[in-house]
Amino acid sequence: MRHKKSGVKLNRTSSHRQAMFRNMVTSLLKHDRIKTTDAKAKELRRWADHIITLAKRGDLHARRQALSIVREKAVVHQIFAEAPERFGDINGGYTRVVKLGCRPGDAAPVSMVELTGEKPEAASR
Repeated sequence: MRHKKSGVKLNRTSSHRQAMFRNMVTSLLKHDRIKTTDAKAKELRRWADHIITLAKRGDLHARRQALSIVREKAVVHQIFAEAPERFGDINGGYTRVVKLGCRPGDAAPVSMVELTGEKPEAASR
């Protein structure tokens, strides 16, 4: 029985799955949107929302927790700098999943995951 077992397996080992989602959340925070399959996109929301919640907290312990997941220091510094003004007034729902259709090669359903909220640079212009 899978009682209280959260997350999807995606037919991967736990180490492969963890490495894959670390890379995906790093790319999402760096580029603000990525394209992936539907199942991965739905699971990626959990990882990204957790990192943004840590960034809104902003203390040293939250920064170290984020650095244990996102292994690029520049990305962590960027999200910790812009998260309070970009996501400060909302509680949760920091990402949006938009379904794009099917991939031509294997007909897998593809989605685009993007961060909600306006970028601080664009808002100041």
